Amino acid sequence: MSFCQLASNRRFQVSTTIDGIISIDDTLYILYQLFAKTRKMVGTIIKNLSGRKLTVLVTFLLLCQVVCFLIGGLVAPAPVNAQSILGTVCKDTSIMKNDTTKWYYYHGAGKCEKIDLNSIHHEVSERDIVYAFQMLVPRESFTYEYSRWQQNLIGVLQVDILYHPQMEATPRRSIKIDARLAYRNKGDPDDAWKLYTQSREKRVLYCDIDNKFANYLYTCSAVPLFELGSLYHDYYLLNIRLPVDKPNMNVHIGHIQNLWVTVINQNSGFTKVWLSLKTVFFPCIIAILVWFWLRIHILERKPVLLEKMLLSLGIALCFLNAPIEYLTLQYDLPFILLLGDIIQGIFYAMLFSFWLVFAGEHMLIQDTSAQSSLKQYCRHLSAVAMGCISLFIFDICARGVQLRNPFYSIWVTDLGTNLALKFIILAGISTGVYFLFLCYMVWQAFLNISQRRQSLPSMSIYRFMFMMLATLLCAALTVIGFILGQVAEGQWKWDEYIQLEYTSAFFTGVYGMWNIYIFSLLILYAPSHKLWPASEKSSVIQNT
Repeated sequence: MSFCQLASNRRFQVSTTIDGIISIDDTLYILYQLFAKTRKMVGTIIKNLSGRKLTVLVTFLLLCQVVCFLIGGLVAPAPVNAQSILGTVCKDTSIMKNDTTKWYYYHGAGKCEKIDLNSIHHEVSERDIVYAFQMLVPRESFTYEYSRWQQNLIGVLQVDILYHPQMEATPRRSIKIDARLAYRNKGDPDDAWKLYTQSREKRVLYCDIDNKFANYLYTCSAVPLFELGSLYHDYYLLNIRLPVDKPNMNVHIGHIQNLWVTVINQNSGFTKVWLSLKTVFFPCIIAILVWFWLRIHILERKPVLLEKMLLSLGIALCFLNAPIEYLTLQYDLPFILLLGDIIQGIFYAMLFSFWLVFAGEHMLIQDTSAQSSLKQYCRHLSAVAMGCISLFIFDICARGVQLRNPFYSIWVTDLGTNLALKFIILAGISTGVYFLFLCYMVWQAFLNISQRRQSLPSMSIYRFMFMMLATLLCAALTVIGFILGQVAEGQWKWDEYIQLEYTSAFFTGVYGMWNIYIFSLLILYAPSHKLWPASEKSSVIQNT
């Protein structure tokens, strides 16, 4: 018979009370009360919180979630903006060809001499042609400039090729590009362009035509051209040449009619809304994380596995919430995009790992025969770790090299394109399989909780089930957001354009959901210091 059973069994009578002496039975009762008080303190708030307080808390968090969706749907503009710029054909008038100090532009003082390719003269050769792209495009004689709130800039090249019977080429065409990117700021003279970066790159075009008639355009795939991790300067200028330094260079392309560059940047209004949400959530999560740690520290025991995972998840969320993008308003930080991807990858790793442990611990609920450890989930967590490491390697290959050469792209070679496409497809399948496995674990947790109804209060059962359903909803939206993010990032770089329609409300809603979900977990799964209710204590006394 255990100590608790011995102390609570009122049929156990050893001696009667002598004057001035406490009976053994009363002594055991006092010790039992102390033991019950200590045992009660290791419970969680979700078990002991009153129904009224829990209703107020859940209502408040749901209202915050609705506000996050409404902010994205009613206040924030579209996340990105795309603008297509037609290249202006300028004549290279420099004595020394390929002069890197000479820039060609078509607006402002010192603009270039334009060439009409439809009426080209014999005295103009391929070496005299320069395609100029000024960003942003002036409208109605008014010059617009980029804002540092727009964060990044992506350039995609589109080539218009005319069909001609005497210049018919193969569907797969290799094109060599001499690209140079310059910048200037407000207040600088019109000709004060400064070199940002330059590179000679090879791109592969896949062109097809349905009706082979003269002057009909081929349908060619768009190819990635450059990507800037920050928009620190006000104006940008792109000069593109098609060199013919070697006999077979740029020969079998066909008759080029036009060059288009589509520039994609993040909307400044969306950035302001996004940073505002980060600014609000960042101190809130830090405060609740400190409170959670203090609740654990008061117990004078080591944190259990679920508490350790919650602490790690909260710290990862704090890094995600840190509004480091404010630094780009003052400093030129091209690596900020890569750093943001790494931080988000760490958060995904912690969130996916936490869900596995969270569901697993509820499958073992009230089973205190052995304390859980991370080794029990090693097999599941290793799969998550492998996926996150693969994401990190892909990101380093795709964006890490772009810190040195913005014109580099992993999509320019057949091997790189196939690997990137397979990686995106594999990532989508893996996240889908992960979600199905998580659903299986939650279902097993439901069955386990239902089988233990006699040992658990009915109110606690419904609360645990509600948290499991909230976890599944959060996981489903996270997986959908992850897949859509991978597809949206690569849609401009594939052979075929995939139309995606999802608004800023989805981004702000999912981001707010992460914070609200983890905020609620830190509150509800914090150790409770509430003692047993008076009714339970009085019933024990009455049995005495």
